[in-house]
Amino acid sequence: MPTLDPQTLTQHADRMDRAAWALCGSREDAEDLVQETFARVLAKPRVLTDDDESRYLMRVLHNTFLSGRRDASRRPRAVIALEDAQVRDRHATQAPQQALEVGELYAAIAELPERYRLTLVAVDMLGLSYGETGRSLGVREATVATRLFRARRLVVGRLAGAEDRPAEMGARAA
Repeated sequence: MPTLDPQTLTQHADRMDRAAWALCGSREDAEDLVQETFARVLAKPRVLTDDDESRYLMRVLHNTFLSGRRDASRRPRAVIALEDAQVRDRHATQAPQQALEVGELYAAIAELPERYRLTLVAVDMLGLSYGETGRSLGVREATVATRLFRARRLVVGRLAGAEDRPAEMGARAA
């Protein structure tokens, strides 16, 4: 049986970052999630049931995300005032409009129901085929195609709704 080679994990870092960002909705949380995923994977030798490292890493990333959400739901939340918040993303200060658009896109993806979000992340962000995605999620290829279509339609609808909101508020104020 093949084992996961720790030396090849860096090849998957970009894809894992994009997938994590889509799951979490923020760059900082995504970086933490990827680091936690890699820490879990490197903690002990891993035996793969097939040769697809990216599918395995996607599954570990998803499970780590779910574990983190369960843990977070058990902890009390601290509230921070808006004026105390600091911008940590240098991209947001260099290209604020692009950072805003990317942030809105990832927020829209993060709001999707899980079955749509996982399908969209696997195909559009990780670059998995419909067949690989279906095997990873335990569904048929036709189901992947349907979920992907619906997920894309929901994201476009939410982004279109976000663009309409400021105009609506301006029209009400006038």
